[in-house]
Amino acid sequence: MALALYIHWPFCLKKCPYCDFNSHVRDSVDVAVWQQALLADMAYEAAVTGRRELGSIFFGGGTPSLMPPALVESLIRQASEYWDFADDIEITLEANPSSVETGKFADLAVAGVNRTSLGVQSFNDKALKFLGRLHDSEEAVAAIGVAQRHFDRVSFDLIYTRPGQTRSQWQSELGTALAFGTGHLSLYQLTIEDGTRFATDFRKGIFEMLDEESSSELFEFTRFRTKSAGLPAYETSNHARAGEESRHNLTYWRYEDYVGIGPGAHGRRRGAATQRHKKPENFLSAVAERGHGMVEERALPPAEQAAEALMMGLRLSEGVDPAALAARFGLTENTLFDPERTQLMKQLGFVTHENGRLRVTGRGMVVLDSLIAEIVGPDLMGAP
Repeated sequence: MALALYIHWPFCLKKCPYCDFNSHVRDSVDVAVWQQALLADMAYEAAVTGRRELGSIFFGGGTPSLMPPALVESLIRQASEYWDFADDIEITLEANPSSVETGKFADLAVAGVNRTSLGVQSFNDKALKFLGRLHDSEEAVAAIGVAQRHFDRVSFDLIYTRPGQTRSQWQSELGTALAFGTGHLSLYQLTIEDGTRFATDFRKGIFEMLDEESSSELFEFTRFRTKSAGLPAYETSNHARAGEESRHNLTYWRYEDYVGIGPGAHGRRRGAATQRHKKPENFLSAVAERGHGMVEERALPPAEQAAEALMMGLRLSEGVDPAALAARFGLTENTLFDPERTQLMKQLGFVTHENGRLRVTGRGMVVLDSLIAEIVGPDLMGAP
């Protein structure tokens, strides 16, 4: 089973009002210092995992497209020294569609990046302003074109169920997205996250969210439209042509091993959970003192691992194999799932259990969080 590597670049030019990711705005960034720190953090993880096959690298953020291509190249090169690259290794870098960042795409491709995920978010200038984005729709369109010229695989994100958004508006915007012919789209419903500016604005009544019925209608339409276009949903919010799924993210959703380096990065490897210091300055201090940026590393009890595996795996259209998971974590299937509640959800059309796999239906995906709380065994839901 191949390992995955996540590299976090925490810096942005501006904090988006909906974003609760570990991102920070700084007047300046000492690239040499960060290169040294990230390489040291990687070396620590390599010593723990030993030499394994590496199936993917993902540069996330923050805004990784602000990284100098030479820094990206050095991190990829060092990873190849620690681990054995799979023949078809997927190396993804998240990017914003500004002209400055797209100007780096050619050099990033030379550095080894073969897939990009663009934070387009909308093709509507008014919506982009509401979402606090620094680019406009013209730059977004141009960036997708540049990315398609330089990278083997291209994905981009859109945010829908925005305040006041109608089905016809989303239908037009989604049609525009599909017309680019990319093999992957990440289509996220707008959510209000604690600690964001949108959370404050929403409390103040500055805007109203779409009602639940309208949001569900747009979600169901999205799944129908992308499937018709040959990009069915393989995960709650991610859609791809066969073979174009994000292999890195599948590592998370299938609960396989991954290491995370950089500020705030999480990891799961050999039954342990890892987390780095979130604040960039604290991360650098930790690396200088101890040779890594870890703030916590702890062994996960089997029940907690199983709970995490189910929370992730049920997001996938392929679902989970209860028998295999029970054997993997030394539990029973009835510990994983409440049999009576699961049977009821089957009868109501929210889940199916066929060919040894438990899958959430399209209807169930609309209420996924509530559904998981219903069917997952009570002992697992109470896992720490």
